[in-house]
Amino acid sequence: MTCGMKKPVQELVIISGKGGTGKTSIAASLAALAGPAVLADCDVDAADLHLILSPDVKRREEFRSGHWAAIRQSACTGCGDCAALCRFDAVRRVERDNGTAAYVINPTACEGCGVCVRFCPEQAIDFLERSCGEWFVSETRYGPMVHAKLGIAAENSGKLVSLVRTQAREIAKRREFDLVLVDGAPGIGCPVIASITGADLVLIITEPTLSGAHDLERVLLLTRHFQVPALVCVNKWDLNPSMTEQIEHAAEAHEAVVAGRVRYDTDVTAAQIRAQAAVECECDAADDIRALWRKVAAVGESHGIRL
Repeated sequence: MTCGMKKPVQELVIISGKGGTGKTSIAASLAALAGPAVLADCDVDAADLHLILSPDVKRREEFRSGHWAAIRQSACTGCGDCAALCRFDAVRRVERDNGTAAYVINPTACEGCGVCVRFCPEQAIDFLERSCGEWFVSETRYGPMVHAKLGIAAENSGKLVSLVRTQAREIAKRREFDLVLVDGAPGIGCPVIASITGADLVLIITEPTLSGAHDLERVLLLTRHFQVPALVCVNKWDLNPSMTEQIEHAAEAHEAVVAGRVRYDTDVTAAQIRAQAAVECECDAADDIRALWRKVAAVGESHGIRL
C-alpha cells in the first residue's frame, strides 16, 4: 500500500430472506462486537435498530423523492380532462359553494406520472416534489449511526436506502472508521438490492422453517447475481434441528459459508425490552453470537476484508 494512502472503508451488510428472523437483534449485537464502526439502518420501511441502540439524533433531514399533482382551484374550470386521463383514480369531482364543478387530486393515490399536468388545457395543475420521510445522523454507544423513516404510503425506499448508505460511508471516511455495518431490509426487493450493491460481505440471517429455507434460497441467488460473498446464520436453530441441517446444506450448495447457529433464548427478548443487545447481557445466545462474529471476521479476512 502506498505510504499515506487511506484504507478503503469496508461494508458488511446483514440481511434476511424474510422478516422476523432476528436480523436486527443480531445486527445490534454485532455492532457491539465490531469495535469502532459506522452503523446504518437500511430497513427504512420498518426501521427498528434504534429501539436497541437508543440513538441521540444530531441531524435531521427531509427526504424528498418523486412528485404529485395538485390542482390550483383558482385556475380550474372544471372541464374534467384530468379525471378522464388519470388511470389511477386519483382525481375526483367536487362541487364548489356556487354549485360549479371542480376537481381535486388525492395525493396518496397519485402515482406522479404527470399526464394530467401535461394535458390540462388551463395549465391549472402543479407538479409538486413529494416529501417521503426523514433521515437522521445520530450518535450511539457503539458509534455514529445513519437511519431513516419512510413516510406512510411513501415509495422510493430503494433511493432512501442508497442515501443512508452514502451518508454512512461519507461519515466513515471523514472520521476515519474502517467499517460500515449495515442492517439491511428483509426480502429480495428494491430496498435489499440497494442495500447490498457494492457491499464487501453479506451475512444472511434465516430461521429453521419452510418459509425461512425458501426465502433464503431466493436471497442467495440475489447475492450471487451481484457477486457479493455471502455467509449464512441460522437463528433459533434448536427449534428445528433437522430443518437447520437442510438449510445449511442448501447454503453450501449455493457456495455460501455457514457462519454459525444462534440458539433460541428468551433472555434476548428480555434484553431488548431493556434496550440492550444480546451480547450486553449474560445469556447463552450471546456466546453463539460472539462465535458467529469470530467466524464472520475470519471469512472476511480470507477475502481481504478486515472487520
